[in-house]
Amino acid sequence: MFLSLARPRAFAFTTLSLPVLSHALQGSLFTSSVTYCSPPETLLVQQFDVEYFAANGSISFNISAESVESNVNVSASMLVNAFGMDIVNITINLCDILNGALCPLPQYNFIGADSISLPDDLSSKVPSIAFKVPDLEAFAQLTLIEESTGDIKACVQATLSNGLSTRQKAVEWTTGGITLFTLLVAMWQSFSPSAVLPYRLLDLIFLFQSIATSALLDLNYPVTFRSFALNFAWTLSLFPSSTNSMQGSINNMRALTGGGLTNSTSTSAVGFVNRKLSPFNTIASSGAAISLSSLGRRSGDFFRHRRDVAVVTAESGNVLQAGIPIYVSTINIAAANAFMTVFLCTLILVAITLFVFTIGWISLFAMERFHGGDEPRCSLRRRHYFSWARNWILRLCLIMFTPILVFAFYQWTLKDSWLSILFAVIAFIAVMGLICYWSAIIIRSNSSAPHAADSLSAPGTLYGQYRPAGRLFFLAIIIAAFFRAIFISLVQSTGLAQVVLLLILEIILVVAVFTLRPHKSRGADVFSSFLGIVRVVCTGLMVAFIESINVKAIPRYAIGLVLAVIYSVTTIVVVINIIIHSGPHRLWRRRNSSRRSSLQGSSNAMLEKGEQSTSNYSSSEVLGRPMNPTPERNTILDPEINQPYNPSSPTATIDYASTRLRDSQSTTFGSVLPRRWSFTPLHTPTESSAYDHSPPFEGTLGRTSEEQLDPTPYPALKTG
Repeated sequence: MFLSLARPRAFAFTTLSLPVLSHALQGSLFTSSVTYCSPPETLLVQQFDVEYFAANGSISFNISAESVESNVNVSASMLVNAFGMDIVNITINLCDILNGALCPLPQYNFIGADSISLPDDLSSKVPSIAFKVPDLEAFAQLTLIEESTGDIKACVQATLSNGLSTRQKAVEWTTGGITLFTLLVAMWQSFSPSAVLPYRLLDLIFLFQSIATSALLDLNYPVTFRSFALNFAWTLSLFPSSTNSMQGSINNMRALTGGGLTNSTSTSAVGFVNRKLSPFNTIASSGAAISLSSLGRRSGDFFRHRRDVAVVTAESGNVLQAGIPIYVSTINIAAANAFMTVFLCTLILVAITLFVFTIGWISLFAMERFHGGDEPRCSLRRRHYFSWARNWILRLCLIMFTPILVFAFYQWTLKDSWLSILFAVIAFIAVMGLICYWSAIIIRSNSSAPHAADSLSAPGTLYGQYRPAGRLFFLAIIIAAFFRAIFISLVQSTGLAQVVLLLILEIILVVAVFTLRPHKSRGADVFSSFLGIVRVVCTGLMVAFIESINVKAIPRYAIGLVLAVIYSVTTIVVVINIIIHSGPHRLWRRRNSSRRSSLQGSSNAMLEKGEQSTSNYSSSEVLGRPMNPTPERNTILDPEINQPYNPSSPTATIDYASTRLRDSQSTTFGSVLPRRWSFTPLHTPTESSAYDHSPPFEGTLGRTSEEQLDPTPYPALKTG
């Protein structure tokens, strides 16, 4: 079965990877976005595609442009920058290419394509590693300079890519599938108060959210880490969008309620990144000296078609700044639309949850209706179901706590649409109100050690994994998440402050776990400490991304890869822990229990027939404790002592003659019994009726088969 599922998955992964791997295997660099680096004066560019082939050291380009001036002869200056270093800088006379079709520039829309072979000294400057590393940080800049005056007539920048990236659809689907599997198993196990998997589900989602939110700070992230963090954007309810109905509806809503910021577009956002940040890592001289006052903001109509080229300069208003704007715009969600996207996705998730719980309630009602059952049991089952549903509603609230707070706070800073701000306030109050309500119930509780069954109730979701003495440790987790959202969204002025505050917060949490050891088991404390140490290390490494420190592009790129590896290894560790707690060992125990039960049943059947067991397992070994607690050394007891005690006849005498004649092996002490709870009357009804003073407990354990065959009755008591 697993082989049959693995083949389609491998085929799907290969199919999705072919477009990406094709460029990588060919060893080429191609354009991924095109923008103006200065306002166009003479040449209007609709399309500009450039591709460099390492095999023959040639550059192939495809250009679609239109000149608005007559009799203009220009030369093209080509600059290729990789990781902040200029590796190619050449000047080409346009009269020497395309058979002179561009000399002078024609006053009509022309489309041209050609391939130019670079000299060996220039080709050798392109490092071979540029074709192998994911998320290459490089761009090409084409500047058209009039030969007679030296004026810049056009400047176009195009980011370059080799087709490799740490953002992969396969990673998104795999992490989503793992989360869904964990959710289903956790929902099944959550009926048990000792289940661990529901808490591991929260740990898994919190880990994914920490990876995603770590790319929301005001830092100069390398593209490779930002792309890696985008694999987990779905945990923040941010799903990749391209001019779909949801983003269009949000744009219309914002336009009708006072919103005036940039709308969502389907174009690549990398071209609008601030030129000080990756992948540009520099400020082009041609773009830095030009002030653009007439192009204050992007409009949706200007970017409606892919062929349109935007103007992005150092001082233009359409530049994407570090943090949330770049992160959400990369998946085609405008920064002003981020909260509404999270809010609508949360409403959809809540609706799905309520629908599932309603279906479960209907199924439970139908089972009770058609199969019957006593009313107390049905009432208890309904109470357990409602408690289970409330439990998962609180877990959903914990999962959405970070996304709603981060983007609600950020929406308040934009001051864009009053309706978006109102929804942000409502969502904030709803989430905080529910969590604070259950937290207050736990704090007001006078019980110092809650019963284990209380972990099935909604408050148990918060403290169920902690010891009774440390059940309030959940407050530290909630408070830390609250301040983490504040540091991410409201401290956007400087990345240094964000990193320092987050680092202090993570260190406090780790020290608290080390000191208090709040979990019920040592393994849980170790696991929580491991996750905390990972957060501390990763937050500390992000110091290299602070702009004021000015770390070079290549070291930042390497640190970004290290962060991606650390988070990947941590994810694998969490998944292994989930697999361990998902139930394989329980299935093994259940199998062993079934085997022991079958052995015990066959042993009992053989003993009832008077046969000796030939099994290697004794009855005491199967059940784990002896069935007869009599010592193995069967010393013959004194027959004068081995008699029932009769307090009402102190003068009674016993005839021991017949008793001494009995064989010592007929005693029941030290013999294996045919049944564990078998009782045999000590006397027959006729015998017991002859005595007025009988002991209160007139019964003993069943006799052996030999005693049952002995017709000699017990000796009668004689009164003096």
